[in-house]
Formats: sequence, C-alpha cells, structure tokens
Amino acid sequence: MNPYIPNTEQDVASMLATIGVSSIEDLFVDIAPRHAPVSFDLPPGLSEYEVMRRFTALAGKNSQGLVPFIGGGYYDHYVPAACPALISRGEFFTAYTPYQPECSQGTLQALFEFQSMICTLTGMDVANASLYEGGTALYEAMMMAIRITGRRRVVIDGGVSPIYRKIIKSYTHNLDFEFVESPVAHGQADVAALSRLIDQSTAAVILQNPNFFGAIDDHAAIADLAHSAGALLIESVYPISLGLLKTPGAMGADIVTGEGQSLGLPLSFGGPYLGFIAARRKYIRQLPGRIVGQTIDTEGRRCFVNTLQAREQHIRREKATSNICTNVALCAVQAAIFMSLIGKNGLVRMAQLNLDKAEFARQEIGRIPGVEVKRSAPVFNEFAVCLPKDAGDVAEAMIAHGFAAGFPLGRYYPGMERYLLVAVTEKRSREEIEAYARALKTVLES
Repeated sequence: MNPYIPNTEQDVASMLATIGVSSIEDLFVDIAPRHAPVSFDLPPGLSEYEVMRRFTALAGKNSQGLVPFIGGGYYDHYVPAACPALISRGEFFTAYTPYQPECSQGTLQALFEFQSMICTLTGMDVANASLYEGGTALYEAMMMAIRITGRRRVVIDGGVSPIYRKIIKSYTHNLDFEFVESPVAHGQADVAALSRLIDQSTAAVILQNPNFFGAIDDHAAIADLAHSAGALLIESVYPISLGLLKTPGAMGADIVTGEGQSLGLPLSFGGPYLGFIAARRKYIRQLPGRIVGQTIDTEGRRCFVNTLQAREQHIRREKATSNICTNVALCAVQAAIFMSLIGKNGLVRMAQLNLDKAEFARQEIGRIPGVEVKRSAPVFNEFAVCLPKDAGDVAEAMIAHGFAAGFPLGRYYPGMERYLLVAVTEKRSREEIEAYARALKTVLES
C-alpha cells in the first residue's frame, strides 16, 4: 500500500468495480502511446545539502545582473524596504480568508484601506479587495459589462495588451461572445475606427491607458460614443501613471482594472502579482470578489466586515458573479503599504521621474543611426523603436552586454518584427541609459 494514498486495497477495488474497470492501469488505456510518460521512476532521494547545492547550480544558469528595460505590463520599480518587512509579519503573512470579522479586524482594515486607495487612484466609487492579476481583472470587468447590459458583443482596442486579450479569449473560448478588435499601430486609439465598430449590440468597449505601446490618450470622446450606444467603457490602467495622468473616472470610464505589480511588488518570475478592479457605485452588486465594508459594532466602535457576500461563490455557487476571481490579499496589503509609504506627492514625483527618464532614453536611442523612434503619440515610460535588424535577435545579443533590452513586438504583432518596446522606470540611472544606448549601437553595427 502506498503510504501517501489513504485508500485501502478494498477501497480501490470497490471504486474500480463501481466504474467498471478491473485495474488502475485500465483508466489510462485510451492515452495514445506518444502522449504516455516514458517512466514515473524517480531518482534516489538527496540530503538537504545536496538538494540545495543542486538548486543553486540550476539557479546559476539564469542570466544574472541584467539591467532591465523590459516592460509590457510588468516593471522594475523600487520597493521600499518597509514593504517586505511589514508584509512578513505573522499577522498578515499567515492570515487567510477573513470570514470571522471579530478575529480579522487588522486584515480587514488593511484591505479596506487598499480599496479606498484604489478608488482615489482611479477616480471611481467602489473597489474590491483585489483579484488575481491584471489580465483576469480585465476579463472580470468584461463579464460585469455583459451581465449589466445583457449584450454579448465586445469591442477591444488593438492597443490593449495582447497578453490580456489572449487571457480574455481563453476564458471565453466556449462562450457565445463576439469580439471585434480595432487596429492600432504604436499610437493612440483610433476614434473614427472605434465609432464604426460600436453599435446598439455592444456590451463594452475595452481600452488601455497608457496602451501596450506606452502611448498616452484621453478616452473621454470614446466614452461618450460607448455611452450613446448603451455600452460601458472599461479601461485598463498602469497605476504609477495615474500620478500624472487624468483618471479613468474623469474620462468617463465605468469600470477600471489594472495590474498592481508596480505598487510595491517585485518582479518575480511572473508572480504572485495583483489585479485590481474598481467601478461606479451603481454597479457594485455586479463587482466580483471580496468587498470589505466599514460599519460600527454593538458598542458603537468602528469596525470592518466582508459585505455584499451574496454575490460570492461560497454562497451563490454557480449563480455567483464569478467563480474564478482568486483574491491575493497579501499582495493587496503590500500594495496598500507601498501607497501609504509613498503618498500622494511621492506618487506624483515617481510618475514624473518615469516620464522624464523615458524621454531622455528616447532621445539617446534616437541618435543611433538606423534607429527610428516612434513619436506618433505622447508616451509615459514606455515607447517603441524600429530597428534595422530583427528585434528578437537584437534583444538576445544585448544580454551579452548586460541588458534585458526590451520586448520584441513581433511576438504578438505580425509585421512588427523589427520593433522593440523599451521601458524606463525611476530606477534607471543616466549612466545605465547612456550605456544601454552605446551597447545597442554596438549590437546594431556588428
């Protein structure tokens, strides 16, 4: 009997008899030989020291010490030392779902503050206590719009992250939705093209600001177009940019989402990250996930509770607003700590540094012979450059010079194989930017 499987031989025999097979192996007979595993045999066990030595050797094969100029939705921002220190406290680190408010006031208050900060940041009325990451948050916003309008047609601007668009289409692969995309070429949203796509059957128009190419836009005119057709405007945002830019709420957005990694979470091989979502007050009952509310207890003291839980899957099950909106509360608390530490003025200063350093980098790269810097729209901290060579090959060659050079756009946009998306944050120094430009010039001349 396997010590890791609790079923007895009699249990196994009974289950096999019930489903009509004679052995466990019979469960796998329909697997084609080419898909079958070669062997389940594992090597002999290792000691703790041997395991650590093995993992250290494997980790050493990763490129280390690269200066990152890669963005595409995830950015190398400074994380104050207080963030990981506070988030590692046992009161936060071991906390789970706060369904017993009398035992969870600290976690609930921290999440309430997070929601309040997201509302202030986006110019919206209500927010939940986080979602899994930015792409699924955008999917949840789309599903909200479909429930609210009763329509099934969605218009998506081509400047929305191709990663997010793929997530949306993956989640809805077996659902009866119509997706229409407006083309974009490293510039702002095409209002005329969108106006031709928006009609009375449209549930939502999905935009991104800054868009995937880093272009800054004012979507107020598109919001008016959407609303005149009875559709909702959904906007995905880069939260650091809101230190300078017009809020989505001020532009007329109905639902706002974004990736919160830049709010105090390190780049970490893809996660765990943080999705946020906020909306107009009238849509709060369609907002998925956990919402923390403020109230008073029987003694008149301020306290916090999970509220409007009848929308959630632990009560409504298949009738819930969502059954996949995983909550990453610890990441949300870390984002709240970051925002409280940096403050309003700090966020403005941080956003200004990102914008200014990106402009300096654009100028330096633009001086390289054969490189065309796209200036069809104002940008925040990310911009596209057209190279005389394949951008993927250039990015690979730049590793030897110590740089993660950027995101080759040809991976997602056919015909843009020579375009590289370059991101610059407040962490990039003048010396690093100038060294990047010199290395890029050397690679292109080789």
